Amino acid sequence: MAVRDRLKNLTPEDDMVLRLVGGHLGRLASRDLKARCADAGDHTSDAWAARKQGLTAESSSRWAGSITKATHDQWALSRRCQFAHVQSLEAGVRMLMHRLSLPIGEKGSKRAAGGYRSKGEWFHKSRRLHILEHRLGIARAEREAGVVHVVRGGRKLLNTRHNLEAARFTEAEWRQRWEAARWFLAADGESGKRYGNETIRVTTDGEVSVKLPAPLAHLANVKHGRYVLTSRVAFAHRGQEWADRVTANRAVAYRIHYDTGRGRWYLTASWQRPVVQTVPLSAARARGVIGVDTNADHFAAYHLDPQGNPVGDPRRFFYDLSGSADHRDAQIRHAITQVLHWAQSCGVAAIAIEDLDFAAEKTREKHGRKKRFRQLISGIPTGKLKARLVSMAAEHGLSIVAVDPAYTSMWGDEHWRKPLASNKRKMSRHDAASVAIGRRALGHPIRRRTAPPPQHRSDAVGHRTAQAGPETREREGTRPPVTERAHDARARAGNTGTRATSRISKTVRDVRSDQVWVQDSLLVT
Repeated sequence: MAVRDRLKNLTPEDDMVLRLVGGHLGRLASRDLKARCADAGDHTSDAWAARKQGLTAESSSRWAGSITKATHDQWALSRRCQFAHVQSLEAGVRMLMHRLSLPIGEKGSKRAAGGYRSKGEWFHKSRRLHILEHRLGIARAEREAGVVHVVRGGRKLLNTRHNLEAARFTEAEWRQRWEAARWFLAADGESGKRYGNETIRVTTDGEVSVKLPAPLAHLANVKHGRYVLTSRVAFAHRGQEWADRVTANRAVAYRIHYDTGRGRWYLTASWQRPVVQTVPLSAARARGVIGVDTNADHFAAYHLDPQGNPVGDPRRFFYDLSGSADHRDAQIRHAITQVLHWAQSCGVAAIAIEDLDFAAEKTREKHGRKKRFRQLISGIPTGKLKARLVSMAAEHGLSIVAVDPAYTSMWGDEHWRKPLASNKRKMSRHDAASVAIGRRALGHPIRRRTAPPPQHRSDAVGHRTAQAGPETREREGTRPPVTERAHDARARAGNTGTRATSRISKTVRDVRSDQVWVQDSLLVT
């Protein structure tokens, strides 16, 4: 959990002290990151202890611990990103080799892409294959050697230095942003210590004090080398939860950062919550579920009772994923909050979502010409949505049931869109897909129960044509063609000897094709 508040009414002395502390610790963090990258895969706990001991003399033991931990986390994140980059290059190379091996113009299938459309496209893709193979070789060699590329302050901001006119920055403005991004003013919490943090301490009444590093101890305005800011903080969001932790001396981590665009200082408090407890599936779906279909601009949701019947009308929760990262994150949080509040009002205990993953479906090599399609699936917030939904649902006492996304939109549109539509209710494919997701989470087949055939046809009233048998629960399948059903029904009736009269030859036309099926005459039994 993380909450933020602005440090208001700071004096020039407060601003100067924060800049000096952030700049001094930032230089130490940059030096420590360089040493960690030099160790590569040979890093040990002894090397970590030696780095921390070297930093302690120029700061303090707690500041050194925060710096070395942040360095290790940053290096580990770079390694994970490097591994993901290697996997992406390997997937691109495989796709290019597959499509280049096919004849030009060959059509693809649902499971594999086809050949390229023209000789020109084939030529350009062959050149791109060589480029990706070269990049893959470099990435693999760097990963084996333990080499990572990390920039404190961000590579994007670093590259902006070469394009100041396009970014509409002056050199002085860029330099201010660059220095502020490389400052280090973050301290981990400690349970059992006063107010949960000895380095950056925030009392219950909002007083903020910072433990100064050893070279800057002469700037302290209170005892024990601490500097107290004139600003007071009051967290509006989850303020009571933060106050409970601070009062009980439980660990709370703090980070102070400067927003150069607004010219403001902010304080962020963060802490870890207990691990989300899993509940039995039967308990999660005992009171029904809310089926949620994730789309590029909205959530489509429907309430289903424990028997799988839709209740009420569908709901849609819209969001806009254009703009900055903070705006997109706020839009997702707001939409999820609306879904959770509606789920609580419905009295359900679980929310069903699709376990979506488009990592292999949005590659440039597979859907090169379908740019709008790649942008569409890339815009759907899958990974961030699942992580945030699980954490936010745990706060509301709700469970998350992840289901297989296969054919939910197709079968929902086939079996639920038309029956649920009326003069006062409009159903879309996404609304019908939410019903299919909810039924799959409840363990029911997606297909609806249809009426048995009437008495005047070849079968007497028997099993429903679209209902799975009791031995095939939680499984779905496509309906057999009309001709196959008719042939199987006559074969079963003929084997039991129930037809005592002879039949003449009949010609039956398949309603879904122009083919003619001729049945031979049956002998008298």
